[in-house]
Amino acid sequence: MQRSLTKEELSMASPLLHGPPGHPIHPPLTDVAIGAYTVATAFFVLGALGIAEDAMGKAAWLGLLGGLAGSLLSAVTGIADLLRIDRDSPTFRAGTIHGAVMATGTVLFALAAIFQYDGFHDGRVTGAGLVFCLAGFAALSIGGFLGGGLVFRHGVRVEPDSRSRDAS
Repeated sequence: MQRSLTKEELSMASPLLHGPPGHPIHPPLTDVAIGAYTVATAFFVLGALGIAEDAMGKAAWLGLLGGLAGSLLSAVTGIADLLRIDRDSPTFRAGTIHGAVMATGTVLFALAAIFQYDGFHDGRVTGAGLVFCLAGFAALSIGGFLGGGLVFRHGVRVEPDSRSRDAS
């Protein structure tokens, strides 16, 4: 029988998974993945248009790998934040939907990387890689919008700043 972690044990891992108070770690990690996927998508499109296709095919694949690495770290911290939310709340449901959409995007980007692998070696943009990358970018955009709603609509990880209260 496996025992559950105590609150004290969870709080020791907290700075690694959640960031220190007032500085959540999940949002900057999402920026890594979003940036890499955006660059990969741009390289795919430019290569498909015939602009330096050899370089773009290689760069697109490398961008996807960077995005997948960022997604892994982002997912771990996002799940850790989600598990702190009351499971019966609309916020938890919104977080679950956000996570599912982002997971779908990650799978689409992983498929793009698999199909672009030959293009990396041949110096070309593959059709399947381009299609999966564009589909992944659409999911990423929707998931990012939903993630923004978690912060701005539901107030997830928004903590009052005592200095701004004292200054007014």
